[in-house]
Amino acid sequence: MTHVSFEVNGSAHEMEIAGHETLLGVLRDRLSLTGTKLSCGRGECGACTVLLSRADARRHPVYSCLTLAAACDGSSITTIEGLGQTAVHPLQQAFIAHDAVQCGFCTPGQILAAAALLDENHSPTELEIRVAMSGNLCRCGTYPKIVRAIQEAGQRMADGG
Repeated sequence: MTHVSFEVNGSAHEMEIAGHETLLGVLRDRLSLTGTKLSCGRGECGACTVLLSRADARRHPVYSCLTLAAACDGSSITTIEGLGQTAVHPLQQAFIAHDAVQCGFCTPGQILAAAALLDENHSPTELEIRVAMSGNLCRCGTYPKIVRAIQEAGQRMADGG
């Protein structure tokens, strides 16, 4: 067992974990944060995407199904539950407005991957969006709607809202 300490959605957590436990397992099974989805379990679909901040304080999208929880010691993690804690996030608003949700299974991972992109660039081109989102699959095929939602959210964020 390994002792870890990290922050999830602004709340500090300390626990003993087995070396093989994934971040996805800890989030869902120990912290009851079920917005992060298990789908492929191989880092191929992006449904388990969360944002991880380490010493550089930048939020990086990671596949929580492949990330060992022990490697997150001292980190800050944002899940879909933490993205719009005080108000609905512009990405969440835009996904709804553009009907980019469909079945909703991939939506948390899609939104968090898009949030990492928009943290760095509020005005990405369509190509930049497609490249940034290439690790997140949508079985419903709402990719054009997802791109439009990300563009709108980026514009709102650039305008301060």
